Amino acid sequence: MKDRTSPSTPAPRRPIPARHALGLAIALAGLGVSLPLRAAERTTLAEANAEVVGEAGGESAPAVTAQVASRSGQRLGTVTVNARRREESVQDVPIPINSVDAQTLENHRIYRIQDLQQLVPSTNVSYVHARQSSISIRGLGNNPASDGMEPAVGTYLDNVYLERPGMAVFDLLDVEQIDVLRGPQGTLFGKNTTAGVVNITSRKPTFHHERSVEISGGEDGYFQTKGSVSGPLSDTLAGRLSAYRSRDDGYIKNIHDGDELNGGSRQGFRGQLLWKPSETFNLRWIGEYNEEDSDNGTPTLYSSGPTINGVNRYEQRATAAGARLVKARARKVDLDSDQQVTVFQGGTSLEANWTLPNDFTLTSISAYRWWDFTPRNDLDYLGISAAINAGVAVRDKQYSQEIRLASPTGDVFDYVLGAYYFKKDLDNETFFSYGPMADVYYGTAPGALANVRSTGKGRIETDSYALFAQGTWHITPKLELTAGIRGTYEEKDARVRRYAPTGGNSASGTTAASVRAYDSGDLNLYSFSPSGLLALSYRFNDRWLGYASLSHGEKSDGVNLSVSSAPSAGADSLLVGTERVNNAELGFKSTLLDGTLLFNANLFWAQVHGYQANAYDPEARSSYLTNAGDVRSRGLEVETTWRPIRGLTINANGSFNDVRYTDYKDGPCPPEVSFRSGAPASCDLTGHRVVGASRWIANLNGHYQWRLDNGLQPYVNASYAFRYRAVGTMEDSEYAQIPSYAVVNLSTGLRGDLGNSQWDVSFWMKNAFDKTYYTSLWSASNGGYTGILGTPRTSGLTARLDF
Repeated sequence: MKDRTSPSTPAPRRPIPARHALGLAIALAGLGVSLPLRAAERTTLAEANAEVVGEAGGESAPAVTAQVASRSGQRLGTVTVNARRREESVQDVPIPINSVDAQTLENHRIYRIQDLQQLVPSTNVSYVHARQSSISIRGLGNNPASDGMEPAVGTYLDNVYLERPGMAVFDLLDVEQIDVLRGPQGTLFGKNTTAGVVNITSRKPTFHHERSVEISGGEDGYFQTKGSVSGPLSDTLAGRLSAYRSRDDGYIKNIHDGDELNGGSRQGFRGQLLWKPSETFNLRWIGEYNEEDSDNGTPTLYSSGPTINGVNRYEQRATAAGARLVKARARKVDLDSDQQVTVFQGGTSLEANWTLPNDFTLTSISAYRWWDFTPRNDLDYLGISAAINAGVAVRDKQYSQEIRLASPTGDVFDYVLGAYYFKKDLDNETFFSYGPMADVYYGTAPGALANVRSTGKGRIETDSYALFAQGTWHITPKLELTAGIRGTYEEKDARVRRYAPTGGNSASGTTAASVRAYDSGDLNLYSFSPSGLLALSYRFNDRWLGYASLSHGEKSDGVNLSVSSAPSAGADSLLVGTERVNNAELGFKSTLLDGTLLFNANLFWAQVHGYQANAYDPEARSSYLTNAGDVRSRGLEVETTWRPIRGLTINANGSFNDVRYTDYKDGPCPPEVSFRSGAPASCDLTGHRVVGASRWIANLNGHYQWRLDNGLQPYVNASYAFRYRAVGTMEDSEYAQIPSYAVVNLSTGLRGDLGNSQWDVSFWMKNAFDKTYYTSLWSASNGGYTGILGTPRTSGLTARLDF
């Protein structure tokens, strides 16, 4: 990442040399990823004056020098990204992408991936706990807890694809920047995705000494420590070590025992080595480990569902079982069983970069990661002994190898060629322990579920192979054509088993069908998924870039790994078909007002076929995967960054997303329909909105910093994040609608120098107006709905020292 003071005019292109003949024949070429920029780093008066000397050659009169210094200190910096696997300004890359740097994350106290949506448009993070989490972009991809299905939004950490979104659910440690790419990706990134990419880049080891320590404390027992050290180990070897520990008490009161829930502890570290024996070769090794012990994912009662003929089934059965119904908006629950989540994960990667003769660059990235998740859930969500303990434990291992060859830039045609291999071995164990009140609460015959324990196991092994190519033809100094292609072949082997239940009346064979034994046998899937991209961009001048693109992405087949009973349609009904998306973009990027205003906008239209999603079976009381017909996602995105005066940076972005099913005739029915006599087996959801897709999203944030005569630097930060109401569950029940909400975050602080060190003390307030809001909903038994509450108002102090 580089920071320049103004965009540059494209340099004249040289004719295509002979050495590109092979690449031109192979690559259909490509498209990259661009985008808005992050707030520029602080600029001191001395830096501004130094910049003036560069512009005026030291010859300017004092008045002119002061004028230029004021203007240069006010200009926005240019953000450089590697979206097309080469360094270039985000304003030169013809697709929508947001880039958020470390300083912006620090200013707004964004230290978890689930809070990233407060800074970028068209993005939603549905977070319950590490397994039940998902990232959606433009309304596509809100599918938590899908062990047998790939995410629609790919998450990358230091160029390594993370197979589960939950692998990124830890404190963002020593991050350099986060890029959010919207639309299908795959012609340049390791794994093909249909909705977008979140790319997290951590700070590299440095050949100069860097040390930092940060301590934060706040309400609800919040306490976090972070530290990093970096520096040379020899003339050619540098190292970096970073670590963190966070804890909080939680913010939901369990009236059953008085405990606070939805809190816990997280800790981890990352070690790195960078070997750079020459200017033409470098090797970067990364090893990291993270763990979590918490009661995150504590559900609260959102709605008891419909009342039909004077009877509310949820309230009737809960009361009959002896439960107390607690209003969620009081941030209280009544749970008689444990609520716990433990996560252990780690990984290692090795990235090598060679600069070959004629300035070609060869890159190799080898990686291994593992992820262990174990829950303990009170699945009836009430203070009764109905579902004592239930959940899905997961053990996931992944291996990946990527090789890329990038041509030099500056010619009429440049390109990137690559190959990618990915392997996944995932095992899960589904378990249910029912208590003595299970039959009363679930409405089953006596002995069908009471005191029954049921377990099942799922396994899936995936081998994925891909070749990709992307290139850009610089037709004129202003006009560029970018094209890309990818072919992915995958083999998946799976098996799903449910063992015979124990306890209750299992010996007599009268247990409920939802817990009976089942074995799918071996399931084999083979698929070929093409991806493609074609984009045309035109630079009207050095301030305006227009572009249009067409892209195609595919997500391979999936498998239902958790079944509650033998599927009536046989083992084939456990398989989920390929998801395909065609996407069109039309947009522009501009830098105005002498480099002090950035303004970008784009229109998009995506048609998805075979949308992969999670649905809920109320009879089996479990979720399942399905192809939810066809979906259309269309809308407008606008982003602007403005520096009206020196030291003040304002960023605003927003989006309009219209995301609906265009053909889904056999969808699940909401309880207000299915609980009525003569209810249909399925409902036509054509025209209904997709889960979690807010029609309107708006984010506004600002940072102002100034310098006092004594050298101290006060600053203030403020952010406003708005989400329009959204559908909470697939069946689109009127009792499961997530209301609109807005969250305001505020902070103020003071920075100063201490010798060669810099200190920083700040006071911050998250959710300053204590808005009660829901981040996600899901179906409960008997027509009720539960949800996850967002964090309440939390204030605290942070002290940081860089030395």
